[in-house]
Order: sequence, then structure tokens, then C-alpha cells
Amino acid sequence: MMSHPDHKLNLQSLGTPRGVSSVVGPHGVGASPGDKKPKNKSMRGKKKSVFETYMSKEDVSEGLKRGTLIQGILRINPKKFHEAFIPSPDGDRDIFIDGVVARNRALNGDLVVVRLLPEEQWKVTKPESNDKEADAANESDIPEELCGRHPPPQAPKNYEDSPDVIIEAQFDGSDAEDGHGNTQNVLVDGVQKLSVCVHTTGGENAGAAVTKEENTFTSQDPRASPEKSLQKSAKVVYILEKKHSRAATGLLKLLADKNSELFRKYALFSPSDHRVPRIYVPLKDCPQDFVTRPKDYANTLFICRIVDWKEDSNFALGQLAKSLGQAGEIEPETEGILTEYGVDFSDFSSEVLKCLPQSLPWTIPQEEFSKRRDLRKDCVFTIDPSTARDLDDALSCKPLADGNFEVGVHIADVSYFVPDGSDLDRLAAERATSVYLVQKVVPMLPRLLCEELCSLNPMTDKLTFSVIWTLTPEGKILSEWFGRTIIRSCTKLSYEHAQSMIESPAQPVPEKALPPISPEHTSQEVHQAVLNLHRIAKELRKQRFVGGALRLDQLKLAFTLDHETGLPQGCHVYEYRDSNKLVEEFMLLANMAVAHKVHRAFPERALLRRHPPPQTKMLNDLVEFCDQMGLPMDFSSAGALNKSLTETFGDDTYSLARKEVLTNMCSRPMQMALYFCSGMLEDRTQFRHYALNIPLYTHFTSPIRRFPDLMVHRLLAAALGYRALPDLEPDAVQKQADHCNDRRMASKRVQELSTSLFFAVLVKESGPLESEAMVMGVLNQAFDVLVLCYGVQKRIYCNALPLRTYHFQKVGKKPELTLVWEPEDIGQEPVYQVISIFSLVEVVLRAEDTALKYSAILKRPATKDIPGLAEEEGSDNHEQED
Repeated sequence: MMSHPDHKLNLQSLGTPRGVSSVVGPHGVGASPGDKKPKNKSMRGKKKSVFETYMSKEDVSEGLKRGTLIQGILRINPKKFHEAFIPSPDGDRDIFIDGVVARNRALNGDLVVVRLLPEEQWKVTKPESNDKEADAANESDIPEELCGRHPPPQAPKNYEDSPDVIIEAQFDGSDAEDGHGNTQNVLVDGVQKLSVCVHTTGGENAGAAVTKEENTFTSQDPRASPEKSLQKSAKVVYILEKKHSRAATGLLKLLADKNSELFRKYALFSPSDHRVPRIYVPLKDCPQDFVTRPKDYANTLFICRIVDWKEDSNFALGQLAKSLGQAGEIEPETEGILTEYGVDFSDFSSEVLKCLPQSLPWTIPQEEFSKRRDLRKDCVFTIDPSTARDLDDALSCKPLADGNFEVGVHIADVSYFVPDGSDLDRLAAERATSVYLVQKVVPMLPRLLCEELCSLNPMTDKLTFSVIWTLTPEGKILSEWFGRTIIRSCTKLSYEHAQSMIESPAQPVPEKALPPISPEHTSQEVHQAVLNLHRIAKELRKQRFVGGALRLDQLKLAFTLDHETGLPQGCHVYEYRDSNKLVEEFMLLANMAVAHKVHRAFPERALLRRHPPPQTKMLNDLVEFCDQMGLPMDFSSAGALNKSLTETFGDDTYSLARKEVLTNMCSRPMQMALYFCSGMLEDRTQFRHYALNIPLYTHFTSPIRRFPDLMVHRLLAAALGYRALPDLEPDAVQKQADHCNDRRMASKRVQELSTSLFFAVLVKESGPLESEAMVMGVLNQAFDVLVLCYGVQKRIYCNALPLRTYHFQKVGKKPELTLVWEPEDIGQEPVYQVISIFSLVEVVLRAEDTALKYSAILKRPATKDIPGLAEEEGSDNHEQED
């Protein structure tokens, strides 16, 4: 977390934040670069507005109808806080919002209304050299459904004797329908999207001294270039919805001018997130001895909430909510992350807990047996991470006399315990999702419900909602049944148990290597069921990809934590294996089946999940990049892209690394999958799920941890005549769907930040870490790398390396940096190193002085390994979710 250097305040205009001249700085506003008149000069007598007054609701509504105004979610570049974007309604390049003044007090994630600026004020870029919103604007919007089920992995065999536990964010990706791994590019310090080409300006380092010699690259005015392209630019005129929590973590400082009136009333709060403005905090909110002993608090993390941000002030006004503890420590930082993203991690109130059964242990009432299909004698079992305690799905596979199979997916009947409109229901609707951190879970529902009443724990009777098919060995569906059931799981398998069964088809797995199995069933019976499910799942999977599905597997970190301290001791990339894929296929099958069932029954009120196709402009940029690099990639459909990624690369280390980098690049144009109400979208083609390449999809299989699944359970129950249709009009269903989308996005960000936090602590505790990396993008003074064994992306700056000089050039259309290393010994020749996209390099990750900040530098190459200047290096949870 980064603190910001103090700066002098122009007290009559409430401050000019730091930055180049007084144009703009990370935590406040100055004149935007295009403005003729400075906005920050103090004025005698009256304050001058920094920001424009917001338009009236009526004018905004009229402007949106007429198309003179545009609405969208604001994304602020985490590395260049003065740059922001909203999506263009036509799917073209994002609309650019330049500077904090143009942003008009809106924060990251807010739903804003913008007015386009005149064309002469649009951003000028050269097509192959812009920073692309990719560098920033999307904080890794990878749809989970594009990746596999990535549960918390277990300790590999060589860890078994150690006191440590291997754990990771239990990503709620029991269904990866969007083709992606659930980590969504875990990026450690906000370098989220990396550009694949060169910037014509110096990026963050513009204006910095380049090297000991002058850099040979000079930038020309892009407006003079015949290749120039314009990016629409706009300014914010209204905030439709303040989706940002208005809470931030950061550090507290005294104001710089001790003689000012403000000094006696306010302290200055510097948020760790540069996209949030600096905030004036009343001294009465601060610790009692803060003014006399400010240095005692220099490293104390606080939470502050913005309460106002006036038109005439560069800085917001806020209230200190609480002191968290020392910056850089896991628990204070985690609480800060949760608060910033509006995650409710408070204890469940007595009103909510009163909604649960009070007499424990609870047993199923007798009348339920007459209403449900009794499957307690069937061989039903769960397959989950061994650390999982909220088991919401189970499987069964019964061989039939004709050679076919009866396969069941059995999901915890959470709706039985959560009455519509109850305090418990309202709270679950508000939380909308469980949030999985590296070290713990913030549950959507009380633990009694998650871990006992609903969890499909072995050898206990449980209420479930089932989908049961008759399937051929090739996965063809012959019949389908939906209904309420009662099961008795015979065992709780981990992914490792199921994997060992799959890998040992002819040999029984030793009893001592398996969990307890109920006496009514044998380990051989369970083993055979797993093998049968695996064979059918392989067929289903093959058919899905032949049918045009896409998957973008990305590296995902798992951590080894110290039992005593909770600190990370090590990490490894989580391996996604056949046992994960087995569960994923049947969860996908159940979700698709339920989507069709509820949509047929309630075409206006079904809660479904759609995945829009990739953003056109970013996809076109990627197509152009692949052409330049000579990569035969076909982006015409999800299936074509999947086939290209599968067939273009070999399986040697270098090819796999290139595939990893390209997979990462392919994730950038992807959009989020979204919950929606079927009655609110007229165009049926918009219902489609791009990554799965299917017409209808929903979430049904995880009601313990996702509120949409609970809503779908209620719809399915109504479709089957068990209950009345929930009393929700389509617009109310859509409103809840929108809220679930927001909370899911926040939950995903929190998971990423939790992983980033633990990785940063690991670098600090165990670093420096050395690793091979592959170059993903080349700029004129820096380059971006994917660190292969950790899956993190970092930017390496030339001026941080002991170079004599460096040269940027284009070879054809490919950007290339030549680094000229200072010799280690006097009299030696300098070493040349060519950096181009797909170069393999050795990097060192090392902690910086600032808490949780770490950087990457290039390891000095050995002379013999480096090509000459003229040469070119290198040759040319369960379902798949968003």
C-alpha cells in the first residue's frame, strides 16, 4: 500500500494535488490538460468551482432518450488515475474521460452519464501505439465461465508431514461457464491489463531522464501522422448510481501548512488506491494524540468514508470509520479490502438467526418424506476441495440393465430453510454471494445453514433438489427428471481422492487412502461410479468443444500457510485435473437443463445468465496483433478461438509459455457474464452464452453461496407445482439480477486482491523470488512480463536496470527494445539483450520499502546467452464460469 508524499496546500482553493505542474495529481484535481484557463488559482473573496454542477435528473433522462448523453460504468486506470473510460454503446473503442475534472467526482465502478466533447478535443492515438484501455481500464473482467472449477487444492504429497496447510481463495467457480479460470488474471499491484504494443509517449515515465545516453526514440506529434486515429472523449455530467462504496483504506497525515485555519480542523487522508481522491478528515475523528504524535501513526491503516465532495474543492470530505492496524499486515489489509468493496462481513443478527430452526440437532420432518423422492439408499457422494465445509452438490451414477446410466446431480435445498421475504432472505439477497478469501470465507448465509443444515455432509439425511438423467455411455440424454429429493451421501471425496480413482481404473484405491464410506456401500461401488462419471464427462466435454465452446485456462495460485502465523510460506500454480472436469461437466449439464425448464415455464420471469460476445474493438486489435506476430489464430467464433489455442501451440515449455501469454491476451476483450430477467430483454439472441456457445444458461448448482441459484430454485419449484410463483415482476427480478452482478464483480475483485495481498506478503517474507517470465508487451521505456511460475504480470522499467542505454525500434510492425547492459567489470564489453514479445527472460521479484509493494527487475543476462544487436530473440468451484 502506498502513501503519498506531503505537498503544500493552496488553502484558499482547498488544495492543488501533487502532479506535473498543477495540472492533475492522483488524489485531487487540477486543470485538465486541454483547459486554457487554470482552474486551481486561488481567488480572493470567493471560491471558484473546480467541477461542473451536475445536470438535473429530467435533463439527463431526456438526453439519454435523445442519444445526446451516454451512460456506462466508469473504469479508472489503476496505474494512470487521470485516465478513465466507459464502454461505447456501439461496441467500438471505449470512450475516454481525460482528467479528474472531466470525471466530475465520480469514482471507479459508478454508473455515470457522459456528454461527448467536440471532436477536436478527442484523444489522438496511433493505432499501433496507444496504451489501450487494456493497460488499465478493465480490472480483469474475465468471465469465470471461461475457466474450470478451481477449488482450494490440497497439500501435495511432499507436504504431508509438514505442519502447513495449502489453501487458496475457494473461488466460487464451481461452474466456470465463461471459459476462464476463476482467478481472472490475479495482478498484484493494479497492473491489470497490459498493452501489446508500444506507447508513443513515455507512459508513466514520460519526462523522466531516460538513460545515461539519450534514448534514440523520439515521439512525433500524432496529429501529423496519416495513421492517426481518434478516440471519442467525454466528460461526466451526472452520477446515476454511486456503485463505489465511498470507503477507502489509507494513511493519515497532518496538513502541510501549520499556520492555516484548516490545519486546526482537518487532517489529510491519503487512500492506498490512487483512484480515490485525497480526503479531509475532521481532527475530532482522529486519535487523541495524532496532532502531537503524528509519526506514531505513520504506518497505521485507517478506513475513511467520503461523506461529501463539493464543486469548489479538489479534495473530498470524509469521516474516519476505524483504525485497522499496521499497514502491510494480512488481517488489517483484508478488512480494508472487504470494506472498500462494500462486503458485509458483520455477524448475523439475532433477527436473522431466529429464521433458522431453533431446536438442534434438526431432523427432517416426517411430512417431507411423502413430498419427496427418497434416494437415501442410492450411492450418492460429494467431490469437493478437502477444506470445503459448504457442500452444496452431490453426484450419483447407477448402471442400468440396458448399458445406460442413471446420473443424478443433487443440490442442497436451501430454499426450504430461507422463507421468501424473511429477514434471512433479505440479508442473503443483499449479500448476494459468499466471498472467498485466501484464508477464510465471508458466507452469504449463517454457518449453521452453510455447514450443517444444508451442507450435504456424509451419512446424514439431507433435503435436496435433483436433476436426474438417463444417459448413454456417450453422454446422450434419453430422459430427464427434476424434483425434490432426500439423499444420504455415503462419503465426502476430495478432488485428490476422485483423481486417484480415475488414475487407477483397474486397481482399487487402498481403504486407508480414502475417507470413511457408509456401510451400505463399498469403496469399489464408489470407485466404479467415479469411473463411469469420468467416462461420460469426457464424452460430454468433447461434445461441448466440438459444439463450439471456449475455455481460457489461466494460472491460479494456491498458498501454503503457516499454521501458527497464517503467513504464506510458499505458493504454487493450482493444477486443474480430470476430477475437477468431471464435476464441472455435470454442473454445467444441470444448469443448462434447469435454464430450459424455467424459461419454458416462465418465459417472462426466468432468471438466466448470458455472456455477451467479446468487445469488437479490442478483439480487432488482437486479430491485428496475431497477424503481425504470424500466429494463425481464428477469432470468428468461441469455438474457432478455442480450436486455435488448442492446435497452434506445441507442448514444449516455450510453446506452452506462449500459449499462456496469448490466452491472457485473449481474455482482455472478453466481457462479463451477467444475470438477467428473460422478460426484460426482447432480443432472444442476447440470451446466448458466448463461451459455452449455448442459447440458455442459468445458475442452479450453488445455492449455499449464490443468491441467484436460490431464486432459480424457487422458480423451478414453481414450475414443478411445488409452490406458487415468487411474487416478483420482471423489473424486480432484473433489479435483483443487477445487484447480484454488482456483488459478484465486487466479490471477484476482493478474491483477486486477497491473492495479491498474500503474494505480496510472500515476496516480502520469502523474497526476492527468481523466475522465468515471458514478455507480453513492449513499450518504449518498459516492457510487461508474465511471470510463469506464479502467473502474475509485472511491468519492468528500463530506468530501474543498470543499463548503459537502451533503444526502441520496430522490426516490421513488431516493437523491440534493445538493452545495453553496463559491464560488471571494467574492460569488459557491454552485453546486448533484445526484448520482443514472446522473449523469455529471467526476472527477480523483490519487496520495496513501502508495505506490500514489490517490483520486478530483469536478472542480468550471461554474455554468451544474448543474441547480437542485429539478431531477433526467440522464434518468430465446479462449472466453467465467468
